[in-house]
Amino acid sequence: MKNIETHRSGLLTRLGLFTAILIVVSSMIGSGVFKKIAPMSSELGSAGLILLCWLIPGIITLFGAATNAEVAGLIAEPGGQYVYFKEMYGKAFAFLFGWSCFSVIQSASISSIAYVFAESVNAVFPLPHLSRNLDSFSLFGIFTPLHNFGVKGLTIITILFLTIVNYFGVIFGGYLNNFFTVLKTLGIVLIVFFAFTISDGQISNVSPVLEADNFQYNTSLGLFGAMFAAMLAALWPYDGWNNIGFLGGEIKNPKRNIPLSLILGVAIVIVVYLLANFAYMYIMPVEEIIKLSKENPHSIIAVEVIRKFLGTAGAVFISILIMVSTFGTTNGTVLASSRIYFAMANDKLFFRPAGKCHSKFRTPHIALIIQGIWASILVLSGTFDQLTDMLIFAAFIFYGMGAIGVFVLRKKMPDTPRPYKVFGYPYIPIIFIIFCVVLVVVTIIQKPRDAGIGLALVLIGIPFYLIWNRKIKKETAKGRK
Repeated sequence: MKNIETHRSGLLTRLGLFTAILIVVSSMIGSGVFKKIAPMSSELGSAGLILLCWLIPGIITLFGAATNAEVAGLIAEPGGQYVYFKEMYGKAFAFLFGWSCFSVIQSASISSIAYVFAESVNAVFPLPHLSRNLDSFSLFGIFTPLHNFGVKGLTIITILFLTIVNYFGVIFGGYLNNFFTVLKTLGIVLIVFFAFTISDGQISNVSPVLEADNFQYNTSLGLFGAMFAAMLAALWPYDGWNNIGFLGGEIKNPKRNIPLSLILGVAIVIVVYLLANFAYMYIMPVEEIIKLSKENPHSIIAVEVIRKFLGTAGAVFISILIMVSTFGTTNGTVLASSRIYFAMANDKLFFRPAGKCHSKFRTPHIALIIQGIWASILVLSGTFDQLTDMLIFAAFIFYGMGAIGVFVLRKKMPDTPRPYKVFGYPYIPIIFIIFCVVLVVVTIIQKPRDAGIGLALVLIGIPFYLIWNRKIKKETAKGRK
């Protein structure tokens, strides 16, 4: 370990700017870029509006990332937003964020993205099923742990494999992340290239630019409601940008490289998403996408688009690309998220062993194991699809509070050097905060059940906080005697 910089937490500081950018890109580009155009088309019926509903969330995400980057440059520690919230609002609020990541936000992301990877494998190489009786077995009439067990089994194997990979070192996990991120980005670029060179697509397919004639919107709020629903669909593919902050103790020159990687990584993803979706509609008109998604709701539009001009070989290629993409995103999320629980445990606000750093590999190995076990349980529960519906709602509560925290820290820490200050202050943070508030309020109105369960999963952490905090007070009192 000679000449290798080690963070005071024991973690190795080995990840450079290039890897940091790729972690941001990898954490965002998963399955959404291949699937979300179908529900967005059904909501809007217009190519121009669809692209606009990819662009606006991208810009909002960029505003959020730029706002978060100021704090990341100010406080570069393992745990990212958990550490930021502790400085902004105190340890109780920080704990609620970390607990929410563990109970639903990050763990459900790992489960759902790994599940899409397994589904993609199943589409090319059919996985085994259990008998009908076992497949329909349920617990309490709610959970069906053995349903679609071949896909669930591979999902769990994937999660555990990536947990082991990251157990053996951040360098190995980082290299794996870089490889799959470059591979999937090149794959999407290749799709765009083929679309504009050898397909029979035409620019007239990318119409209408504005509202489609006589199109019936699915919401009582008309075009506004339809655009908001479409933007909500796009926010899932854009989520994950803040994962890089969790690796604050392992990024070289973090006060410079984390802000840079956030802004550059999000900008790259915006361009990739716009190009990919333009290419889809260049080949397949919006009307055809809507018709196809109604006839087969489980179809992946990217696969059907490529099948249209490259046949079965093209469909296999895109299926493999989705495997690569979701595998890489799962790895990036496993790598980054475990650092939250590592930081919490070192504050004695999580299961204590999770705060240990491996003596040889210098990784938060226990935090990785706990995370892998819980993510696997979510897979078996069969409820993670619903959890991911609540994920964005829960995440944007904390994203909004993080943006408000920029104002808080400018008052609390006015003289602390800031390597990066958010551009357009205070307007950019305010725009992002307003968007977060609107998203949370609209979700409560339109999906009260999902919002209620999401809040319950956040608040269920309060008893754990009280227990762990009581232990801290007792230990402190003993230490004073």
